[in-house]
Amino acid sequence: MADYATPAGAIHPSRIPNRWVQLIAGIIAMMAIANLQYAWTLFTKPLQAHLHVSLTVIQGVFAAFILVETWLVPFEGALIDRIGPRLMLGMGGILVGLGWLGSGYAESLRSLYFWYMLGGLGAGFIYGGTVGNALKWFPDHRGLCVGLTAGAYGIGTAVSVAPIANMIKTSGYQHTFIVFGIIQGAVVVVAALFLAKPPVGWMPPNWKEKEAQVKARVHSSKVDMTPMQMVKNSSFWIVYFMMTLVAFGGLVVTAQLNPMAVSYKVDKIIIFGGMTALVLAIEVDRILNGLTRPFWGWVSDHIGRENTMFIAFTAEALAVFALLQLIHRPLWFIVLSGLCFFAWGEIFSLFPSITGDLFGKKWATTNYGIVYTAKGTASLFAGPGAAWLFSKTGAWTKVFWIMIACDLTAAFLALLWLKPVAKRTIARAEAALAEPVTARGAVAGVA
Repeated sequence: MADYATPAGAIHPSRIPNRWVQLIAGIIAMMAIANLQYAWTLFTKPLQAHLHVSLTVIQGVFAAFILVETWLVPFEGALIDRIGPRLMLGMGGILVGLGWLGSGYAESLRSLYFWYMLGGLGAGFIYGGTVGNALKWFPDHRGLCVGLTAGAYGIGTAVSVAPIANMIKTSGYQHTFIVFGIIQGAVVVVAALFLAKPPVGWMPPNWKEKEAQVKARVHSSKVDMTPMQMVKNSSFWIVYFMMTLVAFGGLVVTAQLNPMAVSYKVDKIIIFGGMTALVLAIEVDRILNGLTRPFWGWVSDHIGRENTMFIAFTAEALAVFALLQLIHRPLWFIVLSGLCFFAWGEIFSLFPSITGDLFGKKWATTNYGIVYTAKGTASLFAGPGAAWLFSKTGAWTKVFWIMIACDLTAAFLALLWLKPVAKRTIARAEAALAEPVTARGAVAGVA
């Protein structure tokens, strides 16, 4: 380990767990908060019945959750970058627990909005903090380790979706919110105790020897850009636009899978072990949504981020097209919705990885927090927007075609536009790094 100073207020190096231990703790924390997003579809019908509102209104709560979870991450990330993840993620765990606990007691739409948005605030701390920590500690395995961390958010619900569905059926959705809220909050608070930001000057073992090999495969900059410098780069806006396009499709399936299953009459068909096609589809979707993130992250470490994006986003378009043709068949509903998630979930490993590659690691949590707000932008269209279009047309067909168009547009943007722009961004930043200190501080944000 390189020599380093310990800045005031930072955790002493002797109290910093091994980076792999921190990776595992981050994975556990992410698994604990996955239900807030990915189990939501199980609560939509009971909430509609209890509060006497339409699906469009209920999905507005989901959109509000996503907005708070994503659009506040840049501010939460700035706190984490300065203070460190331990305290901030512990607070996030408390908010997540209160979010579901309060939702269980909510007797009005306004109250439900408040508590679920509070949970979104906590989830933003945890999501941004754990992904940012992986970006900082693993420049040598960035795609894989960010993928493992983000994958836990995708796969976490697979462990609990059946118990949640059964508890809703036997004890009601309110009891389920309360019980799982307490469990999830407690798990996050404990996991947060194992996290800490890297000491100043820290680099992985044998990093100088590995750095050249990493850069040969992945466009990666040595320059740490501040958030303000990042948003002035055209590559940032391409990345943001692409993430918005692809996030839309995945969020539609996440939020609307239950209503879709009802529309195509596959929701109550028993498939295996007493599980319906809907519950089994959610299980399969969450598993594949988790596995896809480390898989595509690992692939991108070897063939580059942009090439991987092109392959994955094209596969997503094909999976959505196939689902459109066969969604009324229960087995195909399960298989193809799973493939949609497998080809979609990788955005949560590829986009943080390319953010760290292009704009550096010092402000990685804040910078990716800004990119991550693209998910919030997409939620405006994927939640209430898709539900509104369905209510107007009486079918999900147009929604599916919009998803396909978004995926293909992002795929070709990655290969034909982002790839050359990313090269120029890194070349300009590193050219500035070679200039005198007075010039490069203003241009590249070197710390």
